[in-house]
Amino acid sequence: MLLTGRRFLNLLGFACCVGLMAYALYAEHVLLLTPCPLCILQRLAVIALGIVFLVAALHGASGAGRYVYAALIALATLAGSAVAGWHVRLQNLPADQVPTCGPGLDYMLESFPLADVLKLVFSGSGECAAVDWQLLGLSMPAWVLIAIVTVGGFGVWNNLRKV
Repeated sequence: MLLTGRRFLNLLGFACCVGLMAYALYAEHVLLLTPCPLCILQRLAVIALGIVFLVAALHGASGAGRYVYAALIALATLAGSAVAGWHVRLQNLPADQVPTCGPGLDYMLESFPLADVLKLVFSGSGECAAVDWQLLGLSMPAWVLIAIVTVGGFGVWNNLRKV
């Protein structure tokens, strides 16, 4: 199968998402950084973005199909950047405004309806406000925000451009 222009770049977008997830799993299992509930939601957004990129690469749509892929990429990008942006906001709150630590995501999913779980996750907790890792002065959620906006913007551009 020959990957041309748009298809190759969609595959490249998928590879970027795989790289982001590979580092997230490395940070969890090798660096022993336990992901908070907002980190897990960011992972889900990156996975969704990667799946859209992969399907777009395999399908190679033209015409209206490429607009559908651009819209799906934009949707995953907006969801992921909203979660990452909220996480960065929590990490930059003054110490007296940081929410108290709450139960883990597994417990919440077992004990509460999904709507309540989402409400609890987005209200944040002390564990989400902790900065356990930094690179060049930016926390992991800040890097996820930069990465997802960059990769997602690239994907929207790629699928909307005329080849």
